Amino acid sequence: MRKKAYRPDVDVPEWKGRYVPYDIIKEGTIALVVVAILTVALAVVFSSPDEKAITIKTWSNADPIDFAKTAVSELDGTSGVAHYGAPYNHGGPAQGLGFLSPEKWVGVRIAINTATDFVLNPLEAQPTQPALHAALTQWASASSTTQSSWTSAYASADAKMTFTGDHVNVPTHAAGPVPVLINDLTMMARSGALDQALVTQNGFYTTNYTKPLLFLSDGTYLAGLANKQHLGGDQWGMMNETGSWPGQAWLWLYTFWYQVSPYNSSKSGDFMVFGTMMVLTALLVAVPFIPGLRSVPRRIKIYRLIWREHYRESED
Repeated sequence: MRKKAYRPDVDVPEWKGRYVPYDIIKEGTIALVVVAILTVALAVVFSSPDEKAITIKTWSNADPIDFAKTAVSELDGTSGVAHYGAPYNHGGPAQGLGFLSPEKWVGVRIAINTATDFVLNPLEAQPTQPALHAALTQWASASSTTQSSWTSAYASADAKMTFTGDHVNVPTHAAGPVPVLINDLTMMARSGALDQALVTQNGFYTTNYTKPLLFLSDGTYLAGLANKQHLGGDQWGMMNETGSWPGQAWLWLYTFWYQVSPYNSSKSGDFMVFGTMMVLTALLVAVPFIPGLRSVPRRIKIYRLIWREHYRESED
């Protein structure tokens, strides 16, 4: 019978040397202590700031002008979310590469109309207020052309917007009910009621923060805070914490790709990064099955450094 050839990257030769006792408890304790000391020391030196969660209430109180301007863009459908596309709406092209476009295949799964979901529905849920009720009625009874003319007039004057006496003031008389809607939404946001209204639109359980997060993303306040902490997409920053829990260190590999071409300039950058990470993950899973690649650890012989005492004794 023909003897089967020895495969160095798969087969393990039978050990014929001597055996020595090994204190795994001692080694484990030493490793635990060393790792604990390093963790504490590195956390003190390199830890990210434990910032409080940013809410719409936080935003509207810190920068009511930015909030009001963003609210107008949500109402007239010119915001980033309104033009994002799938899975939120049909406002923009889906990301993809050639014929590959999973975003388009899946379609709109989390339907969001920024005017209705971010502005009108929350205001309609407010306790009855004569001025607000009249403004909502006037808006609902107007044609889309009239509504557009109102928001355009308001947006044209928002460069002169001021916030005094807890009111948003815009010098225009051609905006119809828009000033009342935006002012009341701002007051609602500053009280914290808008945060709750946005998460309760999806049902009883208030655990879906998609809408408040998307609203926040359209303003400049959150991006400004990120840039101050060097967390912008072009700053290689990363912080993803909940309370005092540490962030995910592995996210650096995702943020890395956004810094290099063509990922940093493509409109389908998110899809390209996702695809790249999936390919790399598949290669990592397939390492034990790829001839040559699976032999790298055995050929570079790092294991001999780790078990140097064992090999030193066996060679004597």
